[in-house]
Amino acid sequence: MKKKFTLPAVLASVVLAGAVVAACSSTSSSAPTTTQKPAASGSMNTSSENIVQIAASNPEFSTLVKAVTAGNLVKTLEGPGPYTVFAPTNAAFDKLPAGTLSTLLDPANQAKLDAILTYHVVPGAVKAGAIMPGQPIKTVNGATVTVNATNGKLTITDGAGNTCNIVKTDIIASNGVIHVIDCVLLPSAN
Repeated sequence: MKKKFTLPAVLASVVLAGAVVAACSSTSSSAPTTTQKPAASGSMNTSSENIVQIAASNPEFSTLVKAVTAGNLVKTLEGPGPYTVFAPTNAAFDKLPAGTLSTLLDPANQAKLDAILTYHVVPGAVKAGAIMPGQPIKTVNGATVTVNATNGKLTITDGAGNTCNIVKTDIIASNGVIHVIDCVLLPSAN
């Protein structure tokens, strides 16, 4: 049986396709909000890649990859998981006090580096829509963080009282989910 297409149906399809193309090719210079998913380009949405592969393929995470390598956590984050990673960008690491990163990357401080890195990891694959604002979330290192929503934007507060913005959500990996944050989470000093 030959399918008939009506002019309104064809026009609606063309308009919808145009809207989808326009949305996917937006070159807005504003930072994405947490309700926006990463653009469907490069490896950011390739679910066949694990968390480490996705981070390593994005220059914004080169400092994080260096830290994960120094902390000997690559094999863990390449493993089956699933994990949720609150991933600081290079700019987030740049916000640390001068000398902090080099001190953490010193092999003599691996235990402290590992404690900070595992503070960015939550067991299970937790998408942004499943996060209950205000509820403490237990991290792999045993301490908690709290995610809040204000005016449609998600933030995460660490044990030291610092609040980071979650600037991109739901980057799907084969072994979990990545949420991009704009500062480094620090557990409480206690």
